[in-house]
Amino acid sequence: MKVVDILRVKGGTLFTVSPDETLARAVTTMAESDIGSLVVMEHGDLVGMLTFREVIAAVVKNGGTVGTLLVRTVMDDHPLTCTPETEIDEVRRMMLGRHARYMPALNGRTLMGVISFYDVAKAVVDSQDFENRMLKAYIRDWPVEQEAPAEDGKT
Repeated sequence: MKVVDILRVKGGTLFTVSPDETLARAVTTMAESDIGSLVVMEHGDLVGMLTFREVIAAVVKNGGTVGTLLVRTVMDDHPLTCTPETEIDEVRRMMLGRHARYMPALNGRTLMGVISFYDVAKAVVDSQDFENRMLKAYIRDWPVEQEAPAEDGKT
């Protein structure tokens, strides 16, 4: 299974923010849209990711408020990325290695979508459920073997 398979199911809605947007406005967008991350785009290029992890760290560092902070000052400016052709097992390893919950998928420089750790976990579980159903159906339909007759002709 590849990232493109998750993106196909997930749909194409993307939430982005400019690095010069206020953190307060970005947090409002995240809350209103019920999302955990925003892709930070500048002049059509991905320049960072803003997740609740960065927001919480900024609020704590800023004395409990977002104040006048800009997205640029708190975003992850080196986020993990993948391509639509990246295998899900590789994405899972990358996310676990960096404790990343969100990963933008890029086709060259074009943002194709964002996958979350939840998306990856759901895809793996769905795939395993399908495989389990197929195996159970196969076992249920297993042909009954005829017993070989005994050598003396008695069974």
